[in-house]
Amino acid sequence: MPDLDLNLLVALDALLRERSVSAAARRLGLSTSAMSRTLSRLRTALGDPILVPAGRGMVATPHALAIAEDVHSLKEAVKAVLSPPSTVEIREVRRDFTIRANEAFVLIFAAGLSAAVANAAPGIRLRFAPRSDKDVQSLRDAAVDLDIGVLPTESGELRCQTLFEDRYVGLARTGHPIFDADEITVESYAAWGHVLFSPHADFAGPVDRALAELGVHRDVRLIVPSFPAVIAVAAASDLIGAIPNSYRKSAATSQIRTFDLPVAVPGFDIVQAWHPRMDADPVHRWLRALIFQTFKSMN
Repeated sequence: MPDLDLNLLVALDALLRERSVSAAARRLGLSTSAMSRTLSRLRTALGDPILVPAGRGMVATPHALAIAEDVHSLKEAVKAVLSPPSTVEIREVRRDFTIRANEAFVLIFAAGLSAAVANAAPGIRLRFAPRSDKDVQSLRDAAVDLDIGVLPTESGELRCQTLFEDRYVGLARTGHPIFDADEITVESYAAWGHVLFSPHADFAGPVDRALAELGVHRDVRLIVPSFPAVIAVAAASDLIGAIPNSYRKSAATSQIRTFDLPVAVPGFDIVQAWHPRMDADPVHRWLRALIFQTFKSMN
């Protein structure tokens, strides 16, 4: 239908409602002559007079009467489709959201986020998916609604919002000899064996790069797949670990002590990322705002 003009649908509905060219013109804010030209176009398109003179007024033809309600319904449907999303009553929404995040994030923050969502919108459920796959395609396809963590590598087409700034801290078991001295120095820190979280099984991380700038090398003895694993290994051995400061609460046990690293390691932002296709979705917008406010209150 290459010549389809939706304005004709609006005009036809006004004409059939008003049964008057001048009244229909006033209804649509048009001149009477413009509405007369539109009526001519409609008569040609439908192959029917639509309205014909009757005394001082006009009457609809049988075909016009037959299609009047369909025309009105179609006009309202088109109006709804081509209008901005309506305001939603969030407590009435029934919807599931998938959030991609790493294991440590889920252990520390999932319960709090779930409680905040349930309190405001009991019909919304959260599903946390592992962050082993950080591809953008999952966000494009809506298989994942939000990606929470360090900014994805392929982030050019994504929308991102910083939730909080994080940094690394060291940790070792309670009673570890490294705490015997009054101060943990670069030398005493590097002298011990270390456990490292590395998603790519790399024996060097940001701490190693910071040490290398000082000409110091530490002995990484073990690589594990998550920060909770770093905490567990450090608690059960003499290996020293490093975790994001935001995970300190999960390491706050009698078995573990955390400390400031003796070397300056760059901090990093934890963001929530989503695809632009979800920008205008009112419920998705609400969830993003709730997550942002939740983290703002935590920090």
